[in-house]
Amino acid sequence: MILPIVAYGSPVLRAVAQEIGPDYSDLPKLIEDMWETMYASNGVGLAAPQINRSIRLFVIDSSQIFANQDEDEKGMYPDEPGMKGVFINPQVVGLNGEKWSYNEGCLSIPKIREDIYRNAEVRLKYQDETFTEHEHSFIGITARIILHEYDHLEGKLFIDHISLLKKKLIKKKLDDISKGKVKVDYKMAFQK
Repeated sequence: MILPIVAYGSPVLRAVAQEIGPDYSDLPKLIEDMWETMYASNGVGLAAPQINRSIRLFVIDSSQIFANQDEDEKGMYPDEPGMKGVFINPQVVGLNGEKWSYNEGCLSIPKIREDIYRNAEVRLKYQDETFTEHEHSFIGITARIILHEYDHLEGKLFIDHISLLKKKLIKKKLDDISKGKVKVDYKMAFQK
C-alpha cells in the first residue's frame, strides 16, 4: 500500500525516533509498504518518520541512481552499481573520508534542492529485516543516502546542513510546503 509522505512542518520529522524489536507489529507489511511508497514517489531512500512512524527504520535503493545515469556519468562513483537494503536501529559507528558536495532533495521537502557536504564514508551498525546484526562501511552515493535517512531518525533534515542565508532564501517555500501549498505527483500528509 502506498502511504502518504509527511510534509515539512510535521513534528514527527523533528523527533528522535525510537528503537524497535522483532515483535514490532506487522513489520514485514510496513517494510513492504515503505518500498512501494518510496518507488511510487521516485525516491532512493525513505525513513519511517516520513510516513509518520517515529521508529528507527529506513530503506534505501542507491542502485536507482546508477540505473538512470547518462553514459558519460558511468564510473564516477566508487559504490556503483549501488545497493538495496533495510536498516533497523542503525547507529553510526564512524565517519571517514573527505566531505563532498552533492545536490540533495527530500520527499518531505519537495521542490527544494541544495548542495550538501557529507563524509565520503560511513560505518554503520544495524539490523536487517530479520533482525540479524551487521556492521558495515558504505561509500559514495550509498553512504550519502544512508546519512540523509539516518538524519531523519535523529530529527534532522537536509536543510539543517545549509547556511542561515540559504535558509532565509528558502523560508517562503518551506512555509508553503508546511501549509500544503505544493503540488507533487505522490501522496503527501500535511500538518493541520
